[in-house]
Amino acid sequence: MRTPLQRFRIPTRFRPVGLLPFFSFVALFLLWPAVSLFRLALQPTKNSEISAIHEAITGQYLESFIYTIKLSLLTALLGVLFGSLLAASVLRIQRPKWFRHFMTSFTGVAANLGGIPLAFAFIAALGTQGLITKLIDSFGINLADTGFRISNFAGITIVYLYFQIPLMFLIMVPAFDGLRATWAESAASLGAAPWQYWRHIGLPLLTPALLGGFLLLFSNAFSAYATAYALSSGGARLVPVQIRFFLQGNTITGKDNLGYALAAWMIIIMFITMTGYLIIRRRAEKWQQ
Repeated sequence: MRTPLQRFRIPTRFRPVGLLPFFSFVALFLLWPAVSLFRLALQPTKNSEISAIHEAITGQYLESFIYTIKLSLLTALLGVLFGSLLAASVLRIQRPKWFRHFMTSFTGVAANLGGIPLAFAFIAALGTQGLITKLIDSFGINLADTGFRISNFAGITIVYLYFQIPLMFLIMVPAFDGLRATWAESAASLGAAPWQYWRHIGLPLLTPALLGGFLLLFSNAFSAYATAYALSSGGARLVPVQIRFFLQGNTITGKDNLGYALAAWMIIIMFITMTGYLIIRRRAEKWQQ
């Protein structure tokens, strides 16, 4: 016997109407702002014959993009390396059984922790008067003399790894679970050494997840804003912090649309990386089936 919900069926020609709220939301809060942003970015700045979107990749603004891309690439590479090793290590631990659940829960929280709380925690630990800084200083090592600052490139890299490594862990756990034990046993029965199994079977199967995770981590670091801003008090050379500088009105006369141009280039870079991530993710899902 059919339930009342099963008896009530919307005619086929009226079913697309249910998607109108979603597409209206996308058009109002995503497409319209993006079109307006690119329209302003394509306008020339004062006393300049080139558009703002062209000027945004020249001079000091180009240096900000290079700095941000370098930071994103480094944290993504380190996140992929240590996150993958952490996932492989945790999955090999059989006892105690609760340890895997604990690590999954912890990394789920850590991967989403950022902004002011994370910046404050690292300032309290590795800042000029931080606990770890004072502890290291008691052994005769002064971090300030080595050139380390929590607000410079090395400091921001360490802070970003706090959420990059857990994020990669969450990506790689399902990928490692997809490797069947029978494959390793079959390779061993045919005389293959462990490194041969990983070289010819394991790594090729994990490659889509590794590449997809790298692109996702790159996008995650490239778009991060609040943590870097709090660490540097707004003085970081990162592109998101530079955009805030323009949007607050702290601009040179006639160059207020440079902030929109910087944001436009961020959208372009994020679109490319996320498109690559989705393509690789689809391929990984096909391989796992």
